[in-house]
Amino acid sequence: MSKNTWLHHCLARCSKVPVMVVGDLMLDHWVWGSVTRISPEAPIPVVDVQRYTYTAGGAANVVTNLRELGVPCFQVGVVGRDDSGRKLRAILRREGADVSGLITDPDRPTTLKTRIVAHSQQMVRADFESREPLADALQDQVLERIQALIERVQLVVFSDYDKGLFQPELVQRLFQIAHQAGKKVIGGPKPGNLKRFQGADLVTLNAKEATQASGHPALPLASLLEAGAELRRQLPGSHVLITRGEHGMSLFEKAGEVHHQPALASQVFDVSGAGDTVLSTLSWTLAGGATPAQAIEAASHAAAVVVRKVGTATANPEEILASFSANG
Repeated sequence: MSKNTWLHHCLARCSKVPVMVVGDLMLDHWVWGSVTRISPEAPIPVVDVQRYTYTAGGAANVVTNLRELGVPCFQVGVVGRDDSGRKLRAILRREGADVSGLITDPDRPTTLKTRIVAHSQQMVRADFESREPLADALQDQVLERIQALIERVQLVVFSDYDKGLFQPELVQRLFQIAHQAGKKVIGGPKPGNLKRFQGADLVTLNAKEATQASGHPALPLASLLEAGAELRRQLPGSHVLITRGEHGMSLFEKAGEVHHQPALASQVFDVSGAGDTVLSTLSWTLAGGATPAQAIEAASHAAAVVVRKVGTATANPEEILASFSANG
């Protein structure tokens, strides 16, 4: 099957493969401006603010990426009873996502990340969040939401930012529900939570996360192969994808085969949310019938699109197809 054939097949199936995204939700706050002077109070630049915007972040950004690709989405997660939570709900609704799986916790703030950008460069980031484990009652609500929605989706994505959602017993129950319903699971865990994701069909980590989780550097190649082998040992039965930035991506299939996908030449303005784009593109293509090797090729093109944009960005089908065409 040619690249164009399988990619167009995935696009044609987009509206028929609903996906559920479960994970740590964030609101990204972007402050845009310019710098023309240094503060007299300290040796720091003064940013003259021109505008500000809000975008979905974390697991919510996986949903916005999937919606950009035309995939029906159900979002499950926890937000606070605050202005950030209300803004995030509104963004997801505007994107066309189903937010019936959102739970409000009056005792927990919605994770808010404020980035100040001047001349296309991030100057500083400020985080407002809680990393405390989710209360038992809220974990029960998460399970109830997933059980209510599981039959309406083809695939489940677990997007972990280590903000307290993916507690060990909850993760076991999440996998149990998904597997009993016959759904594929794709996981984006943090290194400290890796073993909780045993049972996922595919797990993706960036180079730093892979190094932390495996004890082997993701570069050079010999060490990368050791890292991949160790991760597969920790995750028996799972495909493991290691994203390596300008060095590309490496897929360690559960049967033992290894695929290396070179990075595409691209001018990098911002990597914010690129991992979410990879996770969403993998979900879209695998749900659409692509092989894991085809899925990482599409993810490489999607990532190349978003890093050329400033801010938490998405890649649409036309941009991904254009990247395939431009890169042969």
